[in-house]
Amino acid sequence: MACSSCAPGKDGKPGGCNSNGGCGSGGCNRLNTYDWLATMEYEDPSAFSLLEVSFKQGARKEFFHNPPHVNAITGDMVVVDTGTGWDVGRVSLSGELVRLQMKKKKVKEDSIIKKIIRIANQRDLEKQAEVSSDEKPIMVRARVIARTLGLKMKIGDVEVQTDRRKATFYYTADGRVDFRELIRQYAKDFRIKIEMRQIGARQESARIGGIGSCGRELCCSTWLSDFKSVSTAAARYQNLAINQSKLSGQCGRLKCCLNYELDSYMDALSHFPKGADKLKTEAGTTVLVKTDVFKQLMYYCYEKDRGRGKFYPLKVEKVKEILEMNRNNEMPLDLNIMAMNFEEAEPVGVEENLTGVIDLPPEKRRKKNSRSRKSNRNKKSGDRRSPEKDKAPGPKVEKKDKAGGDKPKNRNKNRGRGRRGPKPNNKSNNVNKGNDNNNDKK
Repeated sequence: MACSSCAPGKDGKPGGCNSNGGCGSGGCNRLNTYDWLATMEYEDPSAFSLLEVSFKQGARKEFFHNPPHVNAITGDMVVVDTGTGWDVGRVSLSGELVRLQMKKKKVKEDSIIKKIIRIANQRDLEKQAEVSSDEKPIMVRARVIARTLGLKMKIGDVEVQTDRRKATFYYTADGRVDFRELIRQYAKDFRIKIEMRQIGARQESARIGGIGSCGRELCCSTWLSDFKSVSTAAARYQNLAINQSKLSGQCGRLKCCLNYELDSYMDALSHFPKGADKLKTEAGTTVLVKTDVFKQLMYYCYEKDRGRGKFYPLKVEKVKEILEMNRNNEMPLDLNIMAMNFEEAEPVGVEENLTGVIDLPPEKRRKKNSRSRKSNRNKKSGDRRSPEKDKAPGPKVEKKDKAGGDKPKNRNKNRGRGRRGPKPNNKSNNVNKGNDNNNDKK
């Protein structure tokens, strides 16, 4: 939970606050409650005899009777009777706040039978720490067994009683699961009484905990105890894009925080006119593009522009006036006259720099020369293509012609000039050929 970001302690592990508070949730537990009456120095003659005890760092809470010989107070580690044995927990609430908590959870006083046995000693706390360290290997083994049996379920959490007489497996599944064979296998492997409890995806996230997209701890693991249904209509009323990846939380369901501000949006939307999707003007028909709920603005654009033209922001009162004119077969000239002008407000005579920060001029970035890049690339490609350049220079060997003689040095001197080379003189060649023929005749 929150202690993962605390200062490191021994062996690189987080030191934590030892449940003394200071974290975002007030401690290391889930669903913490602050007993503000416990810090006040007074004695209540008619004190409430029930206490709220939390197990496994607030993952589960139950109510127990507080006998006079125990007299436990908030924050004490106690040993309680569970009906199938005994377990160790922490007293989270005492006094009149327990009565209010029971009223909130709709629990009657007559239904509570279990009692607190005694205050936990050091041996009890050591045994509880030993049992809690074995819960993770048990959960991993339980997942392997469920997968080998081919059951479509996921083991989310395991809670083992301190006396090792009972283990509760919390699982999630889409439908009904026949786990009779699974319980037999668990009882055979773990040698313990097995209890299976199906929970939802939100309850699983509440038990595991985590950090939300807002950067805070999950609401369901810190303070949210009742889960209300959330629909995509809540996102539409708040003008949010229907993006499943952004609207869903770690549980895979829609975020519970979509309902937090829904009432404010519904109250603000009640002042907007209905049937105002289109407005008729002499310049053409306008279409509603978007609405700003809290600024009471409605943005329109002309239908002929197909959403690419200018947007005209109108107040709700102006839209109601235009709708009334359209009902009376009247139309305004243009929305540009009735639209609001959003001009930048001029500074109110503040010339000195109040923050004391020196604004530096924007630095001009130098453009790199493309020619230097090409030359560097050519050099690199040349080095890759000719690995023989790295070798040590040896004696030069003159190449020989196919006939066996030495290869002429200027054989390819005038070859490959193309258009740049000098044009051959045809007249001089013809004259030389004529002289050769005359010499042959003689």
